[in-house]
Amino acid sequence: MTYTRCWYHCHAATMKGGHYSVIEDAAIVVRGERIAWIGPREALPPGAAEAVDLGGAWVTPGLIDCHTHLAFAGERSAEFELRLLEGASYAEIAAHGGGIASTVRATRAASEEQLLDSALRRARQLLRDGVTCLEVKSGYGLDLPGERKLLRVARQLAGRLPLTVRATCLAAHALPPEYAGRADDYIAHVCDELLPALAEEGLVDAVDAYCEHLAFSPAQVERLFRAASALRLPVKLHAEQLSAQGGAQLAARYRALSADHLEYAGEADVAALAAAGTVAVLLPAAFYLLRERQLPPVEALRRHGVPMAVASDLNPGTAPVLSLRLMLAMACTSFGLTPEEALAGVTLHAARALGLVDSHGSLEVGKYADFVAWDIHRPAELAYWLGGELPRQVVFHGLEVTHG
Repeated sequence: MTYTRCWYHCHAATMKGGHYSVIEDAAIVVRGERIAWIGPREALPPGAAEAVDLGGAWVTPGLIDCHTHLAFAGERSAEFELRLLEGASYAEIAAHGGGIASTVRATRAASEEQLLDSALRRARQLLRDGVTCLEVKSGYGLDLPGERKLLRVARQLAGRLPLTVRATCLAAHALPPEYAGRADDYIAHVCDELLPALAEEGLVDAVDAYCEHLAFSPAQVERLFRAASALRLPVKLHAEQLSAQGGAQLAARYRALSADHLEYAGEADVAALAAAGTVAVLLPAAFYLLRERQLPPVEALRRHGVPMAVASDLNPGTAPVLSLRLMLAMACTSFGLTPEEALAGVTLHAARALGLVDSHGSLEVGKYADFVAWDIHRPAELAYWLGGELPRQVVFHGLEVTHG
């Protein structure tokens, strides 16, 4: 048996089953883009064509950021100041034309090339943290040309960087100004015209919505979910972030890939997510930046066995995050996750939240050879260090890449 390449002299936190599942003094053999063998070096089968000594590094799967709004124009630092200096709430800022609406104005005015350029800059920052896979949501166009631009940018990122990119249509993010007071009409437009057109163009991997009192009702979101199902597209949902709206139960009924935020989810919501196999995506940056006090129901999620992913929620208003690894620390300190749970949240469970668990998220035979060699002494350091660059080497689909 002849292999393409072998990485050895490392310790592997494989994340199989959502645990560290450590292999001491490990070797990873890759054929083409996939892992062909992984195990203790002493059991390495003969025939590896080329060997790479990792010098005792710790190896994990490539990190996965399963919830980002990475493509947008403009910035909202003035809103940050308003929240700090005047105590303005997210809803108050939105009611005065700020929030998502301000980013929509800037994004509509930007060219596709400008959006791609800024998205590349932000994506490169995530790459420096060991991210090899991420999701990009639309939702700042809120019309067909604008949503198309953002989803085309998401598709182009994967061709420009060593990244797997999933594109999610979030046209039901907010009500655009031309539909003021006509939310039902806008949802009808998204369902009947916008989403089918974008799906026909091959730009959509999943459909998301914002189910909240300042966005869309469960009934409106359900209409969107029915349209997505007719197009055979999986769904996700921003649910129970600022209030209890019934979004988590709705996500569960449609077997959503994920329900995200969940600060106001209750026991019955968690039970429904567990029964549906829906991943809970925790977003500590938005919780922190908005200075929220209502914690997501982590103990209930544990008790019911709901997989917990962790993501950046990278966006210009409530999570201007350029480090997924920082989210590990924040998930531990703010939400009470263990470092092991946090790492599972940006590997195996994040892959599940994107519908990629069969090919990504753990170091197992048959999965893509996406992994990071870290200059650390134990896996918990990934949640321990705040800032700085820890990756020693990043491998994407079996090839060594730079993260500069």
